[in-house]
Amino acid sequence: MSLVHKFKQGQNYFVLDVNTGSVHIVDELVYDLIDDDSLRPKEALIAEFGDKYKADIISEAYDEIKTLIDEEILYTEDPYEEIAHSSMDDRDYIKAVCLNIIHACNLRCKYCFADEGEYHGHKGVMSVETAKKAIDYVVKRSGPRKNIEIDLFGGEPTLIMDEIKEIIAYARENEKAWNKNIRFTITTNATLLDDEMMEYMDENFENIILSLDGRKEVNDKVRIKPDGSGCYDDILPKIKKMVEKRDKNKAHTVRGTFTRENLDFYEDVKLMVEEGFKQISIEPVVLEDGHPLSLREEDLPTIFESYDKLYEDLSRRQKNGEELNFYHFNINLNGGPCVYKRISGCGAGFEYVAITPQGDVYPCHQFVGKEEYKLGSIYDDSYDAELGKKFKMSHIYNKPKCKNCWARFYCSGGCQANNIAFNGDMKIPYEVGCKMQQKRIECAIALKAEQ
Repeated sequence: MSLVHKFKQGQNYFVLDVNTGSVHIVDELVYDLIDDDSLRPKEALIAEFGDKYKADIISEAYDEIKTLIDEEILYTEDPYEEIAHSSMDDRDYIKAVCLNIIHACNLRCKYCFADEGEYHGHKGVMSVETAKKAIDYVVKRSGPRKNIEIDLFGGEPTLIMDEIKEIIAYARENEKAWNKNIRFTITTNATLLDDEMMEYMDENFENIILSLDGRKEVNDKVRIKPDGSGCYDDILPKIKKMVEKRDKNKAHTVRGTFTRENLDFYEDVKLMVEEGFKQISIEPVVLEDGHPLSLREEDLPTIFESYDKLYEDLSRRQKNGEELNFYHFNINLNGGPCVYKRISGCGAGFEYVAITPQGDVYPCHQFVGKEEYKLGSIYDDSYDAELGKKFKMSHIYNKPKCKNCWARFYCSGGCQANNIAFNGDMKIPYEVGCKMQQKRIECAIALKAEQ
């Protein structure tokens, strides 16, 4: 098991103590002396590196490393495994739900995991009554949790904006009686936004996610209308107007997806920045092997090059005091998130569920239509606690590869849906995804440590 992870990012050398999360920016000498699992004896290090460094310099550096070990901030043991196995069986409460209010879309994105919004035969529109019942279902299972997150998702949710207003009104009318604070998020392709809709969304949504894949030629190759034409010229002005309307205390993200067509996605992020966006995410596509847009092992060096360029750009902006937030480079080096979250991950299937227009309950939106993972139905108030427990127990200490990975407390075991899609087992990580995640984490740690 890796106790230490060392890496070079930009011009700096970094050493991460895996279990405490402490990060050290070191010189090349210390970087050379440290191994992932232990500090070798001084004599062995002098013998190996004596031609590169003087013996007394190695000895002095060794003593400094030994002090860090004695102070328990380097090569620390894992204190969490016992906690994981002893407490992960405790009862949980649902704290977030993805309401798939519409399984239909006015775009035909070529990489859409949801079959162009129709979810592989599970198309439909959620009635207001079903939505109310879905919220009741979640509130009932939220226990003592005060805050409940509701993501209005599709397809394209703005196709049924009148119904959305009724759904939100229902939550607002009842949250005080429920003793809950309901926070709404919406994910939209921005094609239908108008002034009235933007005003309503600004006032009623805690977070707004706006889809844009970057450069016009990239966006219009994959985010297409039913007639095959692109949507860039339609959506960019609307996204800019929506972002301008949000004040700094209201969350929004301009979110893109990169595929094999734009492995140089740094250029897409750069375009977004040039358009004035400061809250940006660009996600790797996840598609089955053989799909022309899917990411492959051989693509990783080019992908890493884009992450490196993005790191250099953000590092420069950080030093100049410029505001720019790239979602995947956000990381907390001071203890967060909590240990439970770091062990258990996203909570799909036990803290987080997705509900379809038909009222069926799944672990998350990526499981919709996979009947073996159906958790229940809001109509008979059912919930498969055993299946929920199976998701809960698929934490990092029950995933052999994760248990030995230096990045385990940052990625928390990866996406269960991706693990199943690629390996048929939620306990076996999606390896290409792991490698991209590790690279992003290194960039994020480096940026944070340089602040």
